[in-house]
This record gives sequence, C-alpha cells and structure tokens, in this order.
Amino acid sequence: MKKFIAVFFPLLALSLLLSPPLFSAETVKIGLMGPMTGPWASEGQEMKQVLDLLAEDINSAGGLNGKKVEVISEDDSGDPRQASLAATRLTTKGVVAVIGTYGSSITEATQNIYDESEIIQVANGSTAIRLTEKGLDYFFRTCPRDDEQGRVAANTIKKLGHKKVAILHDNTSYAKGLASETQGLLIEMEGVEVVFFEAITPGERDYNAILTKVKATSPDAIFFTGYYPEAGLLLRQKTEMGWDVPFMGGDATNHPDLVKIAGNAAAKGFYFVSAPLPKDLDTPEARDFVEKFQKAYGHAPNSIYAVLAGDGFRVVTEAIKQTDSTDTQKIADYLHKEMEGFPGLTGKISFNDKGDRVGEVYRVYQVNENGEFILQP
Repeated sequence: MKKFIAVFFPLLALSLLLSPPLFSAETVKIGLMGPMTGPWASEGQEMKQVLDLLAEDINSAGGLNGKKVEVISEDDSGDPRQASLAATRLTTKGVVAVIGTYGSSITEATQNIYDESEIIQVANGSTAIRLTEKGLDYFFRTCPRDDEQGRVAANTIKKLGHKKVAILHDNTSYAKGLASETQGLLIEMEGVEVVFFEAITPGERDYNAILTKVKATSPDAIFFTGYYPEAGLLLRQKTEMGWDVPFMGGDATNHPDLVKIAGNAAAKGFYFVSAPLPKDLDTPEARDFVEKFQKAYGHAPNSIYAVLAGDGFRVVTEAIKQTDSTDTQKIADYLHKEMEGFPGLTGKISFNDKGDRVGEVYRVYQVNENGEFILQP
C-alpha cells in the first residue's frame, strides 16, 4: 500500500500540473450597479438575475478568451449618494466595465467616477439626453434617449386626438428632461395646448392636492414622466376622485408593479411609451434568452430594463472577445467604431460617437382590463 501511494500520488500531481486548466487563474470582472434595495428594487434584482445567467452561459461554454467571467454587484438603492459610494467601491475591485444603472440622476452621480478611472459604463435605463452630451469616452447606453421618446410620446398624444395636455414630472434628471422635451414638441404642434406643467414630490403617499390642481385646468389627457410607483398611486387616486381623464406615461412607468399599485380598474386604458417588453421581443437571441430565464427563475423577465442590462453585458463581452483585450480604451474604440448591428436581445445594436444607441427602439403600449400590457399597432 505504501508503495502504491508513493507512486500514485506523485503521478496524480504531475497529471494535474500538465492538464490544461478550464480557465486561467485570472478572471474578467464586470461590475453591476443597480437598485437592489429601495423603491426600484425589483429592477435591480432582476438586472442581477439577467447578468448572472449570461455569465453562467459564457463560463459553461469555456469562458471569455479562456478566462472565467465574474459579476461583481453593488447596490445603489436608487439614490445618487449611495450610487457614488457604490461606484467608488467598484473602481477598487478590478472591474473592466460596469453595467447600470437604472435611473438617469443615479447614473449621473457616477459618470465622472468611472470615466476618471477609465472604466467602461453601459447604462440600461438612463435616458436623459445630457448624459451623452458630456464627451465621456467610456460611457454608453443600450436604452434610447429622451428626445426619441419625446417624439413618440408627442406623436401619440396628437394621434389620440388630445388637444389640452397636462404634464407632470418628478424633478429627476430623466423625468424633467422628458417632460420638457415633450412639452416643446407639443407646443409646436397645431391644435395642441399644454395647459399644465409641474412637478410632484416622489415618494409621497397622497397626490390628491396636485390632481385637484391639474383637474382645474380641464385637460384632455395627462402625461406623467416619472416612475411606476408614483404613476400607480396617481392612477388609483385619480380614479378614487371619480376623474376618468386619459393618462399616459413614459418608459419608467413600464413595470408590472404599476398595476399592482393602481389596481386593474384604475390602470385600464393607461398608455405608456417604452422599449419593447420582453414578451414582444422577436429576435432569435431574445427568444432563446427568455426561454433560459424562464427555466432558471420560473418566469419570464418582467422588466425590459433588466434585458437592456443584459445587452450591456453582451456588448461588453463581445468587445472583449473581438479585441482579445481588457484594455478599456480598446474596448471603447471597438464599441464606438466597429460594433455594427450586433444582434442584441432587444434588437440590433450600434453606438454613435457619443455612446448613444443608434436606431429607433420605442413602442406604445396600453393596459387592458386584465392589467396586461398590450403593444399598440
């Protein structure tokens, strides 16, 4: 037995040394910054599920250029101050890129931190125009901009025949920017008047006072550019007032919790502008991904913004693969100049010199009597 051990274990050790490892000791670290807690927690948690699934797919197929991909997550709580702390922590962890985050004002609090550290940032839900007007070489986004969303919203309002429109926002970078963009476009339209333009305070539980103020201007429709928690409350409280004025929202109202907060009756008829929902994505890549997500988590993705985070992860890993490098300047150059028509989950992806996604993405949805989001023709 001693002789066997003396011969076998040295041979086993030699065999292990000579066998090629599945991955190199070094990993490719990609950060995720999202609202894992706070009012948008469901968005951040699903972003993490998406990236974990995509990283697992890459690693099970042999890794990225022979290296294991590691996702390192930080919680920004949907708060600019927490976001800057989360960004600072990620800059110390050797990440090549960071995916996220959801809200424009939250992303804005982190942009310079990542840019100064020469770390790629790909936002997934931050649509405020000014984010890509700063000349930051390492900033990209897979979501479209608010000027495109504003055009779709204004055209939809006109198409629906509304002549007197009230606009509400919540003073965040995203909401105020979209509200101003849409207001400007509506003012230029013949036969449409903006009769009210004001901000609500996000996080409040009672919006009856502002709704009463809006009602006094007799609008044909209300366009709210804030987020789904407040939109749900506005819909519910408007209905409780007995006021059936049509209501429309921007892409930040696109979340199943909108209906949970408002109730089916109050949400019925609500229009919103958004990138396509996961169920309406028709690319082969999207269908395959939704099937894998369903198998892994027991349901299809709820949020398009989590899927857009997945597209951010996929364009970064594709750039690393094509450049055979984790040099962030090489990755940024590839994304700016060489990525053309990449088959993303949400459609073909290319970026312009500002880091904006190229092409039209927004669609219009309406909530039916069962609380389902129905794509409009």
